[in-house]
Amino acid sequence: MDKMIRHLAGQRLMLGFNGTEFNKDLETIIRDYQAGGIILFKPNIVSPDQVAALCADVRAFAASLNLPPLFIAVDQEGGAVSRLPPPFTRFDGNPFIRTRKQAAAFARITAKELKQAGINMNLAPVMDVVPPDTDSIMKTRAFPGDADTVSSLGATVIKTLQSSGIMAVAKHFPGIGRTVLDSHHHLPELDAALSDLQAVDLVPFEAAVRADAAGIMISHIFYPRLDPRWQASLSTAIAHDLVRHTLGFDGLVLTDDLDMKAIDQDMDTCMARILASGIDLALICHQGPDIETAVNALTRQLTSDQTMQASGRVCLERIYRYKEQYLGWKKPDQM
Repeated sequence: MDKMIRHLAGQRLMLGFNGTEFNKDLETIIRDYQAGGIILFKPNIVSPDQVAALCADVRAFAASLNLPPLFIAVDQEGGAVSRLPPPFTRFDGNPFIRTRKQAAAFARITAKELKQAGINMNLAPVMDVVPPDTDSIMKTRAFPGDADTVSSLGATVIKTLQSSGIMAVAKHFPGIGRTVLDSHHHLPELDAALSDLQAVDLVPFEAAVRADAAGIMISHIFYPRLDPRWQASLSTAIAHDLVRHTLGFDGLVLTDDLDMKAIDQDMDTCMARILASGIDLALICHQGPDIETAVNALTRQLTSDQTMQASGRVCLERIYRYKEQYLGWKKPDQM
């Protein structure tokens, strides 16, 4: 297999793993798959010192192989979605943040603790707008208020995290605040026109772009008026055209976890759609056969398609740019 193709494929993946210390699974993820990043969940986290040691070992192993450092991500929203246990600071979550001062305090403390632990990316903030009197799946995770309020609070979190050296990822594009089904278990559908989304749901993501968010995460929701065939995370119309052209975003585009039940496609199809949509990072958050299948599918499709190779290099350069900006890495001349 061509080394560059393997690298092009691996850097497009952010992968989960089992264990609380450096192990053979992480060796495989880094050495064999050359993954662009890893994601931590509660089972991977015991204490600040343990996480710091784990992340240090990940960085050292990648460096020993002359590979780029990995994005090391976590969902640390506060409240309902908090991966880091005490003595990490506990926050009540976005529904209890009502002022920019509170938003900045959450982001400042969180960034400090993430950085000390060796984590460099927070898959936050949630930028979904929850309409009043809606039993939204996001009601325990979203900022309170209208689109302008969510924009203001979310942009404050983004700017504060990133000024402290932690990449922020705004989610869940193009907005899932009106949905009542959980994409972990179902494929929710939102039958909204683009004009409806532009009036409310997209407003906070426009603010995230203005705040220079490092990343935007694409939801698994099906928006039939935007794409009658594919859910957002597999849709060129949404994950590429709407994000890149309409919003003018040139940061990292990530999928939500491809292990979710909302994804009813096989992994080969998922990888083909990710390549076609120019998505930078595909998340597979649980260790298992899907990871190897995804690696093989990406390498096979990149090998056979020169157009995908060219667009893949654009994504790779974008990934490199953020690794240089946030991870203290300098791309070697030969890469």
